[in-house]
Amino acid sequence: MNMNKIISGFFFILAMTINFGFFYGDPTVIAQHSAWELFFAIIVNLIATTMKLGDKTQLGAVLLATSLVADLQLILSAVVWGVALYGIKDFNVTTSVTIVSLSGGALLANIVSVILFIADTIKSKR
Repeated sequence: MNMNKIISGFFFILAMTINFGFFYGDPTVIAQHSAWELFFAIIVNLIATTMKLGDKTQLGAVLLATSLVADLQLILSAVVWGVALYGIKDFNVTTSVTIVSLSGGALLANIVSVILFIADTIKSKR
């Protein structure tokens, strides 16, 4: 077994599942979406991104791109939440839907990343 692949796969899949946990629920009800879960999704996604930095292959470039997209959207989601709550002090349904929608885009990027990782693992020779 390749320990590097195991650890990488663990973080890629963990990033996707935590992101899904935050995304799941009614987007108009922010109480169904935990700020802590968004925070952990950002942290795990950043860890997964750093793990993709060393790969010099074409697939590695695509995996890094998907991770950067997920990072950007999750960070923007947190920024929107923070600005709405503490900056302009106007947290409404539109804000809630924007936060959840951004995390949905990140979830889609994470799904693509995991699919590519699995496809690469399947096509690798032992």
